[in-house]
Amino acid sequence: MNTTKHWPKRALILSRALSRAFSDTPSPTFPLKHVTRSNFDSALAELRSHVRAADFVAIDMEMTGVTSAPWRESFEFDRFDIRYLKVKDSAEKFAVLQFGVCPFRWDSLNQSFIAHPHNFFVFPRQEIPLDRTSYEFLCQTTSMDFLAKYQFDFNACINEGISYLSKGQEYEARKRLNSLNKDQLTNLSRDLRETTDLPLVRVADVLFTERMKKRLSEWRNELLQNGVGGPQDQGYPNDLNQQFRTVFFKMRPALSLNGFTSHQLSLIRMVTRNHFKDLAYVHCNGENTSEEFVVYTDSESDKDRLVEEVKNDYQRRAEMKINDAVGFRHVIDLLSSENKLIVGHNCILDIAHIHSKFLGPLPLTAEEFVSCVNKYFPRIIDTKILLNADYTLQRKMKKSSTSLSSAFSSLCPEIAYGSKRSVLSHEPCVKVEVHVGEMRSSNWNSGAKHEAGYDAFMTGCVFAQACSHLGIDFQLHSASETLCQNEKLQKHMNLLYLSWINGDIIDLRTGNRTEELLGSNILRKRFRPILFKNIVLLWGFPSRLKPSMIRDCICKTVGPTSVISIYRIDQTTVFVQFSKEELVSDFLNLKETLEQSNDAISVLHPLSQLLEGGNTHAASYETYKEICASPISKVLFADQAEAVGIKWKTELLPSSEESQENNSFHPESGAADTPDAFEKSKIRKKEDSSKQKLCDDIIDSFIKAEKIRRSTNL
Repeated sequence: MNTTKHWPKRALILSRALSRAFSDTPSPTFPLKHVTRSNFDSALAELRSHVRAADFVAIDMEMTGVTSAPWRESFEFDRFDIRYLKVKDSAEKFAVLQFGVCPFRWDSLNQSFIAHPHNFFVFPRQEIPLDRTSYEFLCQTTSMDFLAKYQFDFNACINEGISYLSKGQEYEARKRLNSLNKDQLTNLSRDLRETTDLPLVRVADVLFTERMKKRLSEWRNELLQNGVGGPQDQGYPNDLNQQFRTVFFKMRPALSLNGFTSHQLSLIRMVTRNHFKDLAYVHCNGENTSEEFVVYTDSESDKDRLVEEVKNDYQRRAEMKINDAVGFRHVIDLLSSENKLIVGHNCILDIAHIHSKFLGPLPLTAEEFVSCVNKYFPRIIDTKILLNADYTLQRKMKKSSTSLSSAFSSLCPEIAYGSKRSVLSHEPCVKVEVHVGEMRSSNWNSGAKHEAGYDAFMTGCVFAQACSHLGIDFQLHSASETLCQNEKLQKHMNLLYLSWINGDIIDLRTGNRTEELLGSNILRKRFRPILFKNIVLLWGFPSRLKPSMIRDCICKTVGPTSVISIYRIDQTTVFVQFSKEELVSDFLNLKETLEQSNDAISVLHPLSQLLEGGNTHAASYETYKEICASPISKVLFADQAEAVGIKWKTELLPSSEESQENNSFHPESGAADTPDAFEKSKIRKKEDSSKQKLCDDIIDSFIKAEKIRRSTNL
């Protein structure tokens, strides 16, 4: 009697799972189509059919870096517009080395998704001459080390990576093409119609022209004797040095000219034009070289047709060259033209790279950026939005990281681990089958994470599983219905995290910040609300000062509860958030007064420690935006501010009274007894009185701080 049938069902399942897990037969490696410039054309044709049939397309990228300076990292204190400026800087400075594209199509017959993962190697090689000599980009050592850790093939990328032109660069290339076409036509017309002769000064030139006249006459006569249908193989013998070679050019008999100097070619052009009405001199630019021909034509109208044919041929070759140079952007154009649902994971930087590399320069504001993105890609889903927008998914994630690999492992264990985990899963998982060429597989070893093609596949799987948890039943999905029309997805469509750290979400349809989603609310509960008008930016202070010491200096001066928080950017730069907006101007005014005074009171003031060295700068939050908007990227923020051109130590906030005075008072030069001079004198007295009052305030604040210190010690 077989006792196994009495085993508990759970034990039997576990036994089978363990036997599969420790099986000697390994699962096949993950099928992934690698695309370089050698197989790009065929891969593009194949991808086009997959995208057209797809329900959605997942994307991912690998770049040479993320931040060009430490202070350009994403901070909690980054405002909505500042975060975009940091994304813009990253997309403009770093290169995309791999681009993953994975179309997903629902197969109703097998009740599973069919995925076609493509891994494109991309390299910004200059295929045609533009204004700049070559592309330049930054490499962040941590990013390059990260790619190397995951066996990124740098040789394949550099040697075989697919180049590209943005839409703007293609437009400039076509303008250049039209200009060159005009030059080509002008040169061709000049060769045929020009009447100016070269002066034959040297005897060698005279002898050369006579010899060329004889050679061309003999060749022409031989053609006419044998019939204009074409030169005979035994016709006029080619020179041993192959300077003259009989060929066909545009279906016409012609002599190919080789081994002549530019001056000699000019003489041949003159001889042809002056002595042979039925011969035409043609200069033709080839792929890498230029060629010279003397072509036989039947008539003047045939000459005109020859000119037009040469022009059209040149334009056709140039068009093909530009089309080839567009390169990988053909993939971007495909995704845009097919109007498919594009799925990414935390993909604001990916979208910015697409705009910068393949569409055109990034706009200055987030509002302009999202308007352009929405024009080319009106349907985008960020899976990170989905994972943080639903309680069911958050429970499924078990409060783990919402990184792509964590989400893939948590939501798609059957896909992530194959048969080793399939029987251990208690919840149904959306099935995915991978097709690459003739290979079809639903069981494989885990792919190479952080390879763009595999990461795009993971992104698509996470999206499919998230949709299932949101209540979207793919079994009821019909070919006539698109996912982007599903009501349960509509509220998550075209929303991207500008900053995951502080939960900033931007709506690609409007350019506005959206209502906070569930995940954003949970995230924001960890932090106090940030009032940017209450923030002072401090930089250039002694590096030994810690945030707690800076807080102590300011609180002793302005008040013990004046500072809510201090956020460190680097060793000499911090944000100081005050409890009240008016404290910002109070602090800035006090700092400037202390810097202008050299008396003992200033030296003994609590802020003197912060101002030590004379390099401490202070400004409102708007100055931070000005510095972030600069394309310069110095390592230290203090050096960045200096490079941007900020020289003053304290930027005072304009008061309403000062603004009114500035509008009503316009100083003019004049005598001391003029009314203007009298007004100036009154103003100077007022300023002196104000300075005295500020000095008294400093003394009072110092005494007050000392009393607080003593009472605290007691």
